[in-house]
Amino acid sequence: MRPTSKGFRWFLYSAGVLLLLLQTEPLLAQKWAEAMFDHTSHNFGMVARGAKVEHVFPLKNIYVEDVHIASVRTSCMCTQPTITKETLKTFETGAIVATVDTRGFLGRKDATITVTFDKPYPAEVQLHTYVYIRSDVVFEPGAVLFNAIPQGTSAHRTVQLSYAGRNDWRIVRAVPSADFLEVEVNETGRGAGEVRYQLVVTLKPQTPPGYLQEHIELFTNDTVADAQKIVLAVEGSIVPQVSIQPSQLALGSVTPGQVVTRNLVIQARKPFRVVSIKGPDERFSFVLPETTKSVQVIPVIFKAGDRAEPIKGEIQIATDLAGFETLRVSVFGTFAGTDAQ
Repeated sequence: MRPTSKGFRWFLYSAGVLLLLLQTEPLLAQKWAEAMFDHTSHNFGMVARGAKVEHVFPLKNIYVEDVHIASVRTSCMCTQPTITKETLKTFETGAIVATVDTRGFLGRKDATITVTFDKPYPAEVQLHTYVYIRSDVVFEPGAVLFNAIPQGTSAHRTVQLSYAGRNDWRIVRAVPSADFLEVEVNETGRGAGEVRYQLVVTLKPQTPPGYLQEHIELFTNDTVADAQKIVLAVEGSIVPQVSIQPSQLALGSVTPGQVVTRNLVIQARKPFRVVSIKGPDERFSFVLPETTKSVQVIPVIFKAGDRAEPIKGEIQIATDLAGFETLRVSVFGTFAGTDAQ
């Protein structure tokens, strides 16, 4: 008899733990669902009126069975929950996103978000949020948005901040959460208990591609310690100059002598030409595009030999794109019924 694999032992352990929890007291039976969450409470602190305020509660299915979220509900309309993914298979991740309405509500607002699971077994998990929405500080707009900014370029956004209260209130300093952000704080008005600032946020060219989720901390001379910091959200997306799909080429499971064809799609912000393509070994061949376009499709043909030899390495693509003359894509596969890869 073959020894039980590590993965299979984990599955048995996971199923056993879950069954044990469900056979105990009802309160303990809820623990199987709570164990999937990284944390179950979040304090936003003091936030400005009109600011975009949200928090992500991530969860991961650590069990053998599929997990299904049937619903979420909130105890306060000030905080609305959304589900990023209702069904999670083993090791899949999802999240409950809690969004605070900072325009429709003011003052201290606490909310309890109840997440109801119906698979593999009924359970409920309660998530808690705490926030104080200030009436004396207003952002317009409520967040700094950089949408679809080309990689390698700079961009600027402006946010107006209004304060009502003390005549001597001021912003002492502004601290971005990332080095690729800069903030310029300009006072535009002061008097009759009102202070106005213009915040100019600059996105530097070295910002990495992908989804942008940062923030700026504004420190003030408020007399109340908890009110001395205000957070302004920075969100958006940076579009890469060149992208390759898929980023890793999987050939799957092949048999000796089999021919497998996959496509690589290269997209750039301007038309380019593919000069040459080189594979890991002689089993790889390619169809070289002959035209100059901003989107190039490259068929990759893999012909397996008579023996089960490892399938791994990288494909090197030479282009005439300045700064991206050589593009690399990892490739891998397995032979059916063998451990060669």
